[in-house]
Amino acid sequence: MGEHALTSHERPRTIAALGSSFAAGPTIQPVDDAHAMRSARNYPHLLAQTLGAALVDLTVSGATTANILSAPQTTMTGREFAPQIDGLPSDADLVTITAGGNDLQFIGSMLFAAWSKFAPGGPMARMLGEEFAGGIPNVTDHDIDSTATGLAAIVAAVRVRARQARVILVDYLTVVTEQTPTGGGEVFTDDELALFLRTQEALGQAYRLAADWSGAELLAVSRTSSDHGLGSEDPWVFGFRSVMATTAGSFHPNEAGMRAITDELSRLVG
Repeated sequence: MGEHALTSHERPRTIAALGSSFAAGPTIQPVDDAHAMRSARNYPHLLAQTLGAALVDLTVSGATTANILSAPQTTMTGREFAPQIDGLPSDADLVTITAGGNDLQFIGSMLFAAWSKFAPGGPMARMLGEEFAGGIPNVTDHDIDSTATGLAAIVAAVRVRARQARVILVDYLTVVTEQTPTGGGEVFTDDELALFLRTQEALGQAYRLAADWSGAELLAVSRTSSDHGLGSEDPWVFGFRSVMATTAGSFHPNEAGMRAITDELSRLVG
């Protein structure tokens, strides 16, 4: 980090957020950018409001680590976004990073499973079926290392562009647990849930590796949310949403989840 990097005792003045939908907050109202499926009540916005800081929110739903680093991203509305790192302001003194789930096809595979049961043969099931022609992927150690490498590379790029920034990797809220209902009228089978649990654990492992390799701080909200997955009394993520206007929010942080992440971050940096 730069010589004058923000210390743990200083409140940030300018926050920049990089990431995908678990940071952007698709379908949470009000909408900040419809093309990015980005909410004005996602955790970057809530954190900036809480701390009285300026915010540059670069998050875009659907982004991979490559879309943050080097590859332009075209969203479902046809809007093209430059690599997120290109928009990072040099005076940012806190940068949050939440990405990697799309590298492992985490939520996409859940949507594929859900729509295949809710409306088999329908347009969403057909579209997602093209992406998952081989079925739900079984994450490998290579996939974990590749995702961790992408996250660590983002940290390195941030430190080049915003030398004074404190960099925090914010991992994913718990989506599924052993108690998530399966079978019957549910959208997941036992076998599918086992694969999703494996991918979820792999994502957490990728974050731990990235933090070790890069020296960035890790806020493991996956741990603090372990009792708030689908099937719990107080889930911090949406369940399956079968209405087209809101289906993109399925299995993503809900308002309570975004507030919980904000609270954890504000305790860490406030």
